[in-house]
Order: sequence, then structure tokens, then C-alpha cells
Amino acid sequence: MITIDDFKKVEIRAGKIISAERVEGSEKLLKLSVDFGSAPPEDGPPSLENTGSGVIKQVISGIAKFISPEELTGTICAFVTNLEPREIMGLESQAMIMAISSGDKFFSLLKISQNVPLGSIVK
Repeated sequence: MITIDDFKKVEIRAGKIISAERVEGSEKLLKLSVDFGSAPPEDGPPSLENTGSGVIKQVISGIAKFISPEELTGTICAFVTNLEPREIMGLESQAMIMAISSGDKFFSLLKISQNVPLGSIVK
């Protein structure tokens, strides 16, 4: 079990997948470029205008057998953004996409259904 204080340390943000491609030499991995919007002003939330020129992070994820790169591009999903970067097959992953799965039985990304500012924090 973790405490609520432990959970509050996890930073989950809305990010738009601006490109996705297969990782050469891997059947499972996709390389995503994700836009998390511009840094919000110190005294307010991110702006809906923050698209296309924000903080871009590279995400390496083992979801290739569930979804194609073409289906991902343009999708806004939930990402854990404050994990330590991790090297996977020589590529740095700077965040983690959130999904629900049970082996081969089902798979679903945690997609954001409303037009929210990129970089918005899930609370």
C-alpha cells in the first residue's frame, strides 16, 4: 500500500502524441514524440493555445502489438511525466503513457476526451 502523500508525488499530465514510429529491431516498442504544451505561467493554468510549440518529450512504450503508430498520432493521452528517464534499446524514454491491459485480452489507452490544455495535471 502507498499513502496519499506517495500518490501525490506522481505527476500525470495530458500530452498530445505528435508522431509515432516503430523502434527498429523491436516488435513491441513504439517511439512517441509527445507535446506537453508550454510551461504554464507561474500564476495560472496552461493555455488551450499551447499546441505545437511546447515541451516535447520522447516516450518509448511497449504497445506496438496493440495499436499502430498511425492510430496514435494526434491523440491526447495521460502520461506520467516525473519518472527518471530510462534507456530502452538505446533510446531515452522521458515519460510513460498510461494504459489498461490484461495480456492479450484487452488494451485501452487513458485518452483525454475533452479539449484540455496540453500539460494539464490530472488530479
